[in-house]
Amino acid sequence: MIKWAGWIITLFGAAHTLLALTAERAARHAGTWFSGGLWSEDLADMSPAGSAYWLSLESFGIPLTLVGLTVLWLDRRGITPPAFIVWTLASWTAVDAVVLPFTPWPLIALACALLLIGARRARRDGPAPEAGLPRA
Repeated sequence: MIKWAGWIITLFGAAHTLLALTAERAARHAGTWFSGGLWSEDLADMSPAGSAYWLSLESFGIPLTLVGLTVLWLDRRGITPPAFIVWTLASWTAVDAVVLPFTPWPLIALACALLLIGARRARRDGPAPEAGLPRA
C-alpha cells in the first residue's frame, strides 16, 4: 500500500511538472526566466512567462515528487512514513478539491488513503526487530 502511494505521488508530481513544461509549453519562456525577466514581476498582474514559471518549475510538482520519492525511500527501508506527511497531503488535497474540483486531486486522495491503510497495517503487525523505525 505504501509503495503504491509513493509511486502515485511521485508520478503525479513529475507528470504535472513535465506536462506543464511540454504540453502547456511553459519551457518556451525559459529565456525570460533565466535572464532576469521575472525579477520585477507583479504577482497580481503576471506576464505569460511568470504564469508559465509558477505553473511549471515553481509549482507543487517538484516538491510533490520529492515527497513521493521520500515515501518510496522509507518503504524500501521498512520504515513507515510519518503521519504528518499523509495528514498534510490530505489537508492540501481537500482544499484543492474545493477550490479546483475538476483537477486530478482524486489521485492524491487515493495515495493518502493508501498511506493511511499501510500505516495502520504496519502498526497492527508490529515492528520488525532488526530495524530502527520499522514496519512489518
